[in-house]
Amino acid sequence: MRWIALALLCAAGLFVGCEKKSSTPTAQMPGQPAQHVFPTSAQSKLQTIRLWMGSEELETELALTPIQSETGMMFRTNMPENTAMLFVFPRPFRASFWMKNTILPLSAAYIDPDGIIQEIHDLQPQDTNAVTAGSNNILYVLEVNQGWFQRHHIATGTLIRSEYGSLHETFTKRRP
Repeated sequence: MRWIALALLCAAGLFVGCEKKSSTPTAQMPGQPAQHVFPTSAQSKLQTIRLWMGSEELETELALTPIQSETGMMFRTNMPENTAMLFVFPRPFRASFWMKNTILPLSAAYIDPDGIIQEIHDLQPQDTNAVTAGSNNILYVLEVNQGWFQRHHIATGTLIRSEYGSLHETFTKRRP
């Protein structure tokens, strides 16, 4: 009888040890809080939407989830001229972007909840120094090839619209 009880106890221990691991990887030292693990490869092309700034049109990927936003343009090796990535956040904040694992030189527009560009910054490849917004009222960030805004005469104060209307209308209704 003892052998049966011991065999059942061992089987139960093996079953508990096969628990599915979390899909979110973390690095953790015993007694230390979990540390974040950064993406290690480019993400697949994201859902797209068309954006306009005056007569200028961009085919724009949407970074809507935290992991999509965190990965952004990391590890990508090209970006066609009239394409972009729009980061959509749940509420306005003081945006801060860096270029860890990003090899393409980019420009980023920090955009308020009304869809108006408040700031434009050039971001350098692999630069891990954050570029922080001067305002705590940024709801969207639009990344394009470096110099795109200048080449297309887009400046602060420019209104951005989507194929569904204003950015506010587009993302409060979650149409795309």
